[in-house]
Amino acid sequence: MKNQKKDRKTEKVNYFDFSEVLTYFFRKKDPSRPKNFNLKAMHIINKISILMFLFALIVMITRAILRA
Repeated sequence: MKNQKKDRKTEKVNYFDFSEVLTYFFRKKDPSRPKNFNLKAMHIINKISILMFLFALIVMITRAILRA
């Protein structure tokens, strides 16, 4: 019990690890996944929303830098 609490405290959390987001766009197709139009549409919408968010974030950062 004590070891588990100690491990959690010493465990390093990386909040700026964007590997999941970046690999989301470059995944190979998994043959075991179900092929469904709704699922495919959901993934397309997710990709569009991630790209829009990143674009807006870049615009906001550049505006903040140019105003400073």
